[in-house]
Amino acid sequence: MQLIVAAISLGLLGSFHCIGMCGPIALALPVHQYSKVKKYLGILLYNLGRVLTYTVLGLIFGLLGQSFFLGGFQQALSISIGIILLLSVYFANTKLFHSKRLGFIYSFISSVKIQLGNLFNKKGLHFLFLIGILNGLLPCGLVYLGIAGAIATGHFMQGAQFMFYFGIGTIPIMYAVAFFGQFISLTYRNTIRKSMPVVVAVMAIMLIIRGLNLGIPYLSPAFEKESHEVACCEKPTNSKVEIQCAPKKCNKK
Repeated sequence: MQLIVAAISLGLLGSFHCIGMCGPIALALPVHQYSKVKKYLGILLYNLGRVLTYTVLGLIFGLLGQSFFLGGFQQALSISIGIILLLSVYFANTKLFHSKRLGFIYSFISSVKIQLGNLFNKKGLHFLFLIGILNGLLPCGLVYLGIAGAIATGHFMQGAQFMFYFGIGTIPIMYAVAFFGQFISLTYRNTIRKSMPVVVAVMAIMLIIRGLNLGIPYLSPAFEKESHEVACCEKPTNSKVEIQCAPKKCNKK
């Protein structure tokens, strides 16, 4: 339940950032020629496309996090993600993230943008769903935070679940932007967009503190280490595995 609440809260509160970053896409959705019912449906399909992409990303990165958790690198993983996010904030406006030297990543993003442009020229509600799918692949600081949360879950299914509810949390604001975005000034959208690095930095610091294993409930809980000890009165099921016998008083019948 805490996972769901955290994911929806991140999506809902962080989606104000979407007004500045994804707002132009939502405003440009080709839905204005439809009736009110079809317009509602079209915007819903667009958002469901985004949620689908986020869920798949959560599945992939949750699986990555699971591999680290199985290897016992929970602390190192949490701290590393936090440091990477901090570095992304620091280098966000440098040529490092805007250079064509990024290779296949730059090519992939350019291809997504081209496909998005082609879809905006097509008519049909199903194209809005495809626009949402591709929109979910565009670089976005808020999505990076969601992915960091998916990795931190340490399980592929929980990672997918986290990103699914994260996407659900962004829908209310994105609906509002699509309908009333023309009333939001450009200055206000830019102000919100510029605040995103602060949100990313706070999340990064929280992940680093979490990885320090300070034993603080919710903020930095102690990581549980998997124990292979059994009580002396229990019989090991696999004789080939060496099991350390933990001291424990057994009740004699």
